[in-house]
Amino acid sequence: MSRRAIAVTLVSLAAALGAAAPAHALVVGIADQKTEMFADQRFQGLGIKYARYTVGWDVLTSPWQTAQLSDWLLRARLAGVQPLISFGHSRSTGTRRTLPKPERFKYEFQRFRALFPWVTTFATWNEANHCGEPTCHRPELVAAYYRAQRIACPKCTILAAELLDMPNMTSWVKAFRKASKVEPKYWGLHNYVDANRFRTDGTRRLLAHTKGQVWFTETGGIVARRNYSTVGFEESPAHATKAIRWVFDDLVPLSRRVTRVYLYHWNASSTTDTWDSALINPHGQARPALAVVKRVIRDSSKRHR
Repeated sequence: MSRRAIAVTLVSLAAALGAAAPAHALVVGIADQKTEMFADQRFQGLGIKYARYTVGWDVLTSPWQTAQLSDWLLRARLAGVQPLISFGHSRSTGTRRTLPKPERFKYEFQRFRALFPWVTTFATWNEANHCGEPTCHRPELVAAYYRAQRIACPKCTILAAELLDMPNMTSWVKAFRKASKVEPKYWGLHNYVDANRFRTDGTRRLLAHTKGQVWFTETGGIVARRNYSTVGFEESPAHATKAIRWVFDDLVPLSRRVTRVYLYHWNASSTTDTWDSALINPHGQARPALAVVKRVIRDSSKRHR
């Protein structure tokens, strides 16, 4: 067989294998610390069965935090929603910058599993590369937390870390992967910059420097921010709608490894919220972005029947 014939055959084989590769059904979830969505008929009508909740690594040492967590998880379970629990900095007074040793982190994780054994999906650390987090310069320590969780619950789904699409993301991921000693199967990404500036740079960088699935565990379109952030975005309901379209039409298709999208968040509490990227406005009215989410879920359902 000639070199040309071999080349044509290999190209044809690659194309056939690519066409035969199974398409993954995209999972759409909501990230929200509040519980109103579970009783909202619009949420129920979407058929969303996944939601994300963040807690401090020492959540069970605080009665009020444990009570909030228990209430959220109960309402999620009654609604038939599977939770993704993301750990992060302590929320107890005076301990925000305190990081536990891996043994303590594992102990607290085991306590959590004993109390809520039906919860099996976790993210090791929320926005671990954000320098507002004590983990900003500690990827090796987060890798130790990741190993501790995997040992404590081998059958759980553990995201290596949830990352912001910031300039330090690539170097942080490289250091984490070197320290973890295993190739993580799951990563979380909060790609607000890509979504709201209508670009793909950050998402592409994480895909290029990892091998596992990438879940957008927080993303969305900005309606309003009052948190004094120096990162500039356009802000309006119309902009948020365009940003969510960008997430689903331009960021998700970058790779089949993008398998889940958790939009932050369901409803705005007031007109003075420090962050508002909600699908429902403070008056309980649906914003135009909700129609985009409906379309995505409907189209995904049709493709995978």
